[in-house]
Amino acid sequence: MPRVLILRTAGTNCDRETAYAFERAGATVEARHLRELVESPDRVLDYGVLVFPGGFTYGDDLGAGTIFASLMRRGLLPRIVRHVERGGLVLGICNGFQILVKSGLLPATDGPCSPGEATLAGNESHRFECRWVWLEATSDLSPFLRRGDRIHCPVAHAEGRFVTRDEATLDHLWSAGQVVLRYTGPDGEPDPAYPLNPNGSARAVAGVCDPTGRILGLMPHPERHLSPVHHARWTREGLATDGDGLALFRNAVAAV
Repeated sequence: MPRVLILRTAGTNCDRETAYAFERAGATVEARHLRELVESPDRVLDYGVLVFPGGFTYGDDLGAGTIFASLMRRGLLPRIVRHVERGGLVLGICNGFQILVKSGLLPATDGPCSPGEATLAGNESHRFECRWVWLEATSDLSPFLRRGDRIHCPVAHAEGRFVTRDEATLDHLWSAGQVVLRYTGPDGEPDPAYPLNPNGSARAVAGVCDPTGRILGLMPHPERHLSPVHHARWTREGLATDGDGLALFRNAVAAV
């Protein structure tokens, strides 16, 4: 069975839901504190998927994901790059996405661990946004997703507006297929306005991957819609199949 490692620390609060998602998808899951991996970074290479779940690590006191990303630079980042080069996958959800971007693992158009290309800025609404959104997979580059897939799941963040250093970088991400998820309207309408685009991300970007496709980061929470009963209207709408988010985890397990 594929082995999944979930990295957690003070403020992580979505690790159990994410572990359950991967277990439902057929993987064996372990959760480890960041400190354990910083002290023994080679342990990363023992797993097929490395996961940075959602939460508010270290209270987001210096900006979302900033402290976690800084601690990863103590010898852990080169092992993660090696993990990806060997065919391993990396997933960052919400705070995990922020960590991957702040560390330079995403979008990595200038090469691995090249920070400063993008960030997750404060929501344009100037408030914490907690609501359900519609997503569309826009690329086949990442093994986590299939182009055209539709996902209905929640967001819960205050700093989720994806911003690149310039328009040329954003153009490159789209042309290279690294923009893998975008917010849409309920019927698939592109470039929706607030609140369908909950944070004001340029061109409705909801998730991106690195040039290999094996590192994926997204702001919405697919682990919060694994079962019909996770949806507030599951009886009213007659939902009876698996939640939309489960496919992402099954795709990852199949890939490794």
